[in-house]
Amino acid sequence: MSNRTSTVSRVTGLFKAFSGDGGASRGEGLKDIDTYNEMHKPESAEGRNANYTDLVNSYYNLATDFYEVGWGQSFHFANRLAGENFAASIARHEYWLALKLGLKPTDKVLDCGCGIGGPLRNVGRFSGADITGVTLNQYQVDRGNKLCREAELDSTCRLVQADFHKLPFPDAHFDHCYSIEACCHSPDRRDVYREIMRVLKPGGYFISYEWCLTSKYDSANPIHVVAKKKIEEGDGLPDMVSTEECDAALKDVGFTFIEGVDTALSANPGGDAWYTILTPSYTNPFRFQFTPLGTFVINLFLNFLEYIGLAPKGSGKVREMLRQAQLGLVTGGETGTFTPMYAVYAQKP
Repeated sequence: MSNRTSTVSRVTGLFKAFSGDGGASRGEGLKDIDTYNEMHKPESAEGRNANYTDLVNSYYNLATDFYEVGWGQSFHFANRLAGENFAASIARHEYWLALKLGLKPTDKVLDCGCGIGGPLRNVGRFSGADITGVTLNQYQVDRGNKLCREAELDSTCRLVQADFHKLPFPDAHFDHCYSIEACCHSPDRRDVYREIMRVLKPGGYFISYEWCLTSKYDSANPIHVVAKKKIEEGDGLPDMVSTEECDAALKDVGFTFIEGVDTALSANPGGDAWYTILTPSYTNPFRFQFTPLGTFVINLFLNFLEYIGLAPKGSGKVREMLRQAQLGLVTGGETGTFTPMYAVYAQKP
């Protein structure tokens, strides 16, 4: 199948998902966008923190299909090595976690905040381990389990709907746990880390890529503050925390803290930073959408599709929400005030 045909079919699938049975399975679907935007209007994050389940669920009702069409099944970032394509960089990012945990086919593993399970399936194939993923969003569970069946991995890989603050598993159930850019959706890192430690067996390891503010972030700098706000608004986040707060939270709940490393800063001569994929380019087909002309064309296209009824009402607003996230992420990356790839590594005593 050509890239053009593949893109057309995926976009068609996106509109079907919102207008057909897929949209129905998410209740209000894109009607959530106005409610979601209201939750981000106050300057204080107190309301978002208190209602994080509604915030996250609404966000992924809106964004999941846009992510899968535009990004793929693994909803996370990765540095790209010289000569490496995007898909390879994403897979390498996931395999690094599996190798760090030393996963074996006999291990029972928790993917905490699994999205539609792209990493879960890649890590499952790579390691042979039995992996259970949890996500708050039921649409993601249904979509992810369908993809597991299609990949013939459903005997060892599965998704369940759960709040990672209240995991539906007994104590000491898993050998290891990983999380990829997911714990940032929690308003209380200590609480989610405590719950992860509860379901781990003694000696089990936990590793997580965390979205964090770095030591370069200055709350008195308006550029930094605006970028933080755009990331939170565009990515369904409560108040973001610093790398130091993640380290402290792990130690406070009783984990043996092994290391915290900002993998976004790893040496990468000739390669691309994690945020390069989001920067404007008139020659790169994916990055064209971030140019002024690309933004105009896509908005005009979505507005037209909404007008003639081929795209549901609110599609343009969702696209604008994600565009604001892109602007904030690029600024955060370029200034070094934000990282999506702070890797914390710890062990349950």
